[in-house]
Amino acid sequence: MLAASAMGSGRLILSLDATMSRQPTWDLACELQGQMFDAVGKAGTLSVQLVYFRGLGECRSSAFVADTNALKQLMTRIECHSGNTQIGKVLAHALKQTATAKVNALVYIGDAMEENIDDLAEKAGSLGLHGVPVFVFQEGHDSDAEKAFKEIARLSKGAWFRFDRRAAATLAGLLSAVAVFATGGLKALEARGRPEDRLMIEHLRGGGN
Repeated sequence: MLAASAMGSGRLILSLDATMSRQPTWDLACELQGQMFDAVGKAGTLSVQLVYFRGLGECRSSAFVADTNALKQLMTRIECHSGNTQIGKVLAHALKQTATAKVNALVYIGDAMEENIDDLAEKAGSLGLHGVPVFVFQEGHDSDAEKAFKEIARLSKGAWFRFDRRAAATLAGLLSAVAVFATGGLKALEARGRPEDRLMIEHLRGGGN
């Protein structure tokens, strides 16, 4: 079931691939993350945790913050390093976090997948059972990554989208839609009613993946 906090507040994990190829996307994510907070506005409170991986097995997470400036400052201090993907660690981390306190959504932004797809699928399915949809934004057209990302989104009851740096406004709208969903669920998306909200609703109801 697609659940969100009844109190108009939510916890969202923003996770990014911080390997070397990601630097341009990382810079754009820094610019856009503030709009996720702004989208919630007076209707609720959004707490965001940053999770990233890079280098040789490095996977780190921040505290949950409700201040867009604090998150942006943290993101701008991080440099991308070469390494393999660690998506499994991100999904396992989200499971651990929601076991402690409800996580309403997980956003993942990346362009590659170098792990066992069955392992990722198992973790994604567990997130779906715990009501944590994964919203995957894929940059590029790697076919293996696309197959895995779409499966993660499907099994977690989330959604998959193409991360297009040339369409920053659309991307910002989709990220803000995730934020609205995390704090108010489908009803909040329906009430706001922007084009990206309607697209997100279509994906969440199974018509877009």
